[in-house]
Amino acid sequence: MDGGSTIAITSDSDIIVARELGRRVGKELDFSLTDLTIIATVISELARNIIIFAKHGDMIIETIRHGKKVGIVITAVDKGPGIPDIFLAMQDGYSTGKGLGLGLPGVRRLMDEFEIFSETGKGTRVSVKKWLM
Repeated sequence: MDGGSTIAITSDSDIIVARELGRRVGKELDFSLTDLTIIATVISELARNIIIFAKHGDMIIETIRHGKKVGIVITAVDKGPGIPDIFLAMQDGYSTGKGLGLGLPGVRRLMDEFEIFSETGKGTRVSVKKWLM
């Protein structure tokens, strides 16, 4: 990974900054317009979750290389209340009614790799990867 860029997420304007950074990194890697839209959508969903549930956190956007493959890694980190039931949160149809309606299951479907770690009272870390095909 390239070290990437970290954006503090505390407001809607930070979501816009993170989306634009994700699009720029994706464009530099030559992702398609469709994939650039997916990347921006995923960033929006993860950043919105930070604001709603944790109030503030960080979005880390970086490139990754594995052999001849290249991709983008998006990591959302917060020190919020955590997700008490990750299994439930990852079910289709589960919603708090405040996000974009995509939810974590949608983020998982849109990206090539998905990892989540959450501890109640300590925060959540979601890391996703999209590989250039």
